[in-house]
Amino acid sequence: MSTPPHPRIAIIGGGPAGLTLLLTLHRRGIPATVYEREPSIHSRAHLGGMLDLGHDSGQRALRENGLGPAFARHSRPEADAFRICDPDGHILVSKDGEQNADLDPLDLRPEIDRVVLRRIMVDAAPQGSIKWGYALASVRELGNGTGERELTFANGHTAVVDVLVGADGGNSHVRPLVSPAAPIYHGVSGAEVSVLPEVAKKPELADAVALVGAGSMYAMGRGQTFMTQLNGDGRIRVYMLFTTPEDWTMPGDAEEARRVLLEKYEGWAPAMRRLVEHCDDGAMYVRPMYHLPIGHKWEHVDGVTLIGDAAHLMSPFAGAGVNLAMLDALELGITLAEAISEGKSVAEREAAVARCEKERLEAAKEFAEIANANLQASLGPDAPASAIKIMSAFFEAPERRRKA
Repeated sequence: MSTPPHPRIAIIGGGPAGLTLLLTLHRRGIPATVYEREPSIHSRAHLGGMLDLGHDSGQRALRENGLGPAFARHSRPEADAFRICDPDGHILVSKDGEQNADLDPLDLRPEIDRVVLRRIMVDAAPQGSIKWGYALASVRELGNGTGERELTFANGHTAVVDVLVGADGGNSHVRPLVSPAAPIYHGVSGAEVSVLPEVAKKPELADAVALVGAGSMYAMGRGQTFMTQLNGDGRIRVYMLFTTPEDWTMPGDAEEARRVLLEKYEGWAPAMRRLVEHCDDGAMYVRPMYHLPIGHKWEHVDGVTLIGDAAHLMSPFAGAGVNLAMLDALELGITLAEAISEGKSVAEREAAVARCEKERLEAAKEFAEIANANLQASLGPDAPASAIKIMSAFFEAPERRRKA
């Protein structure tokens, strides 16, 4: 049996991490395949809000894969604006996108809608390198001394691979191969709702739209948060979070779900409540918050590794998840490509991957700590003052923001 010229590399998950790894390898002449459980790029296209990409992390991953110009065309620097409010709708802290003109270019974090970022990356991928509708069902070591593993997918297809990368999120099916860690409930859950672009134009929502502004608005207090984003297509996305048992859920009926949320936010600013009153019936989701243990790590297992949320799931309260994931993927891709192109042995390649794992997990630990502290400050008894204090310290240290 002839030996393949390159190791067969399978990437499980077609999110930003998996696609970045695919592009990084492809650009350096190394073939790989992404297996994505969604049936097509059009699946759940309305889900996912804005992502702010850092110059030295997410933007770097795009630049090094030839996508810097595409990002510049589709990103929105003006959306890197935010407001912090109290439950009554009083704006306590604000930063408008226009203020970005005074920032060091390295500190700019333009926003891009998740669906737009995915389209840019998918369009740049080699034809046939992304397999849609492939949900990983099981992994079997072949035990033939080569380190090969057989992947079986829910659609019945199988594939034999030499390198398996889990880029499949917090509930990773690859993680158990290297670590027993499982997501831990933060004690916080809530709902994501959104207002359709055409609905947001209605006169009765003018004050709500004005409060949201050009980017993100964070309202906190009374042990709850009410956070909004203005997406590039005009959709207003709302995240309502609060401490609650893990089994909290919403009624399946949209009107009943809306009633539950409005009761939960009784007494909050009328402009905020109007966003719930006018939200899209077909886009109401429960959003529990989970994280992996801070400092999660594992002993390297040859032929398997993890990137992104599969490796270091954390809450979104540090704004670092996608940047860490894309940088994980870039660094891993460079590491694999160099080892393969230089003809290094399997042992040498795996040693290099192990070093990359260690470095990326150490980098993620700092932001997992920040995310946890920010979440507690945002939902604690002293919010929003406690959140303003801790977030100000973070934003006033640009060297920390540049890391993710």
